Amino acid sequence: MSMSLRDQLLKAGLVNEKQAKQAGKQKQKQQRLEKKGQAEIDNSSKLAAQQALAEKAARDQELNRQQQEKAQKKAEAAQVKQLIERSRLPKLTTEDYYNFVDDKKVKRLSVNDLMRDKLSRGSLAIVRHGGGYEVIPREAALKIQQRDPARVVLLNTPTEAPDADDPYAAYQIPDDLMW
Repeated sequence: MSMSLRDQLLKAGLVNEKQAKQAGKQKQKQQRLEKKGQAEIDNSSKLAAQQALAEKAARDQELNRQQQEKAQKKAEAAQVKQLIERSRLPKLTTEDYYNFVDDKKVKRLSVNDLMRDKLSRGSLAIVRHGGGYEVIPREAALKIQQRDPARVVLLNTPTEAPDADDPYAAYQIPDDLMW
């Protein structure tokens, strides 16, 4: 049979009989005053419980928000990967290279004359994918840039036809010089 807390404290020697009776009388007096409405009811434990629940709800909400952000980033990464794999152009093995800068280093990609022209005019773009680089159309690169701007390495602005009044129209400077 279980003993009350009072009996357990008496048996352990933590309180004596006089202290136990005094605590019991104090408790009864408080209950009588609460029934008569003369004493305020101690709501501190209820307030503490409500505060703890509110804090737990805030923590849970923050964790949920973090999980949703993680899932959103994962979904965006999957979309970017799918966009690149669907729209990439086949890799070429030619002796003609297109040089570009990535992270302060000059990199090169094997291209043909048509691809070089389209890259310099901005209708094709270069993106990072799987430790390498892929050439994709401008529309796909713009979609990727919305989701993950760090993946787009080279996206030139589209060039327009030269003005008729331009005095330097005869002096075209190539975007990518052959070395």
